[in-house]
Amino acid sequence: MRDLPIPGLFAPVWQKRWERFASDKRGIAAVEFAMIAIPFFFLIFGLLEVCVIFIMSSVLEHGASEAARAIRTGQFQQAGFDQAQFKNDICDELFGLLSCDSKLQLDVKTFSDFAGAGNPDPIDPVTGDLATGTFAFSPGAQNEIVVVRVFYEWDLIIPVMSAPLANMSSNRRLLQATIAFRNEPFGNSSATGT
Repeated sequence: MRDLPIPGLFAPVWQKRWERFASDKRGIAAVEFAMIAIPFFFLIFGLLEVCVIFIMSSVLEHGASEAARAIRTGQFQQAGFDQAQFKNDICDELFGLLSCDSKLQLDVKTFSDFAGAGNPDPIDPVTGDLATGTFAFSPGAQNEIVVVRVFYEWDLIIPVMSAPLANMSSNRRLLQATIAFRNEPFGNSSATGT
């Protein structure tokens, strides 16, 4: 059957050229790579994005934990520091990986018991932005329960591929660190030296 020429436009010369072209195996790796390149790069860049988010979340958690220690021990309250100083303390622990501009927000509240220490979702469901209207800064006194929440608006690196990771508007992801603790019984005796 292969020996018969293809009727119509193809003469036996064209048929032989077509058979040679169809049997040629050169360049097959390039063709196969072209077929898998898009899913391969999608997977690699998506994995890199998830890794970066995880690392930045860990850095934010570390900074919040280290800075909250001064509140827990009473050093922060006894020194009379304010929210700006607490934000600086957090920024000092971020290893320069996260900027300390308006993207970093704080919410420090005191509660009477751990059961009542619930906090609402900080993302406005209508606008998709961070709703800071209920944020406060109250480091509390001795033996009070304190919840420190630190938020960072992370701009996703790969716009189209990272869309499933965005939980805010404008292709951003809200990174959050939360630390809940009871302040130590620091009192005023150490501040007065008695």
